[in-house]
Amino acid sequence: MSQKRILYITQEIFPYLPETQISHLSRYLPQAIQDKGHEIRTFMPKFGNINERRNQLHEVIRLSGMNLIIDDSDHSLIIKVASIQSARMQVYFIDNDDFFQNRETLTDQKGEEYDDNDERSIFFVRGVLETIKKLRWVPDIIHCHGWFTALAPIYIKKGYKDDPCLKNAKVIYSVYDENFEKPFNEGFSEKLRFDTIGDKEIEDVKKRGKMDFVNLTKLAIDYSDGVVQGSENIHKELDKYIIDKKIPYLGYTPDFENNVEKIGEFCDKIDA
Repeated sequence: MSQKRILYITQEIFPYLPETQISHLSRYLPQAIQDKGHEIRTFMPKFGNINERRNQLHEVIRLSGMNLIIDDSDHSLIIKVASIQSARMQVYFIDNDDFFQNRETLTDQKGEEYDDNDERSIFFVRGVLETIKKLRWVPDIIHCHGWFTALAPIYIKKGYKDDPCLKNAKVIYSVYDENFEKPFNEGFSEKLRFDTIGDKEIEDVKKRGKMDFVNLTKLAIDYSDGVVQGSENIHKELDKYIIDKKIPYLGYTPDFENNVEKIGEFCDKIDA
């Protein structure tokens, strides 16, 4: 794999959240790629159940303070950072009082999914991309993990298509064995409106029907340059959809070291 800049956008990273397939890969893949001489940036949401003191998070004042408008409402963007010392790896956190403070991850303490997960996802994705712009860091590849990041591809390819930091980035989306029960709210598509995401793009999203897990993942796939099968088993409809699209597709690899090598080769192929 030739030297590259790789941006990782993920919904969870161990040890900040419990170890899962996504949080494990999001913890160790960036480190492995960095150890091979590549430059990385890694972002996740600052969910309210992440202990800031124990994990030594601190706010990055120079990156914070912007307001993001979603559905005609202003939301303040707060950027925090922490380091995984053993990996020499920094992790950036997207925070906001309305969407993340004093709230759990994607569900509340009773396991109920938040009704505004659509807006939380929009805020997270746009917050990452706005921060990359502020850093003036130009990624070659953007690798997304977890459905909470599924809106990143359409924003990168449409909303930020003219931005010098993002316009040439290749997008890879990893599909996992996950799901959510509550489809996004009716009117979700209008909330996507931003810059060059206009009537045409909004109408395309509306035609897809209710935005459940499968349709959201299809949306991510349609705006990605390549797809990685992150779990041994994924939704059969999605597997068929990826194959039928004839998009570059890396199948599941259970061995971690072999998986890192294959993802590196896959990134080279996508970015060729």
